[in-house]
Amino acid sequence: MTSDPLGDAAADLVAERRVREMLAQDAASAALGIELTAVEVGRAQVRMTVRPDMVQGHGTCHGGLVATLADTAFAAACNSRGDGPSVAASADVTWVRPAFEGDVLVADAAEHVRSGRTGVTDVTVRREGDGEVVALFRGRSVELRQLPSPGGGA
Repeated sequence: MTSDPLGDAAADLVAERRVREMLAQDAASAALGIELTAVEVGRAQVRMTVRPDMVQGHGTCHGGLVATLADTAFAAACNSRGDGPSVAASADVTWVRPAFEGDVLVADAAEHVRSGRTGVTDVTVRREGDGEVVALFRGRSVELRQLPSPGGGA
């Protein structure tokens, strides 16, 4: 079976629009200066510059903020499809090396597998410039039929 390059391009444009709409509502990622740099169906890339207020007591970028960058890339990749909203069910992060103030971090997410309403997406966070891996993130997603309402409980 051959793929239609125009069909793929059209699907990627829809995916980008969908993800940009989702991220426009994401105040947490915006506050951290996380930018969407690329989207395709099942894939996404985001970047963030490590600011002085992101550095913890050891002089390195707080690991939770590196994980947040990866989680944003994960969310973008998972929600690039036309299905219902996808959310994280769980995630594992392995921090490989530190990032420092002024570093630009790039997170590349690629859906590894999707089966029914669940998926597994891998994210690699690298330092821009030297390409050194800072962290590896594997997230498990679940597609919801609808998003929960605030204060609505389980």
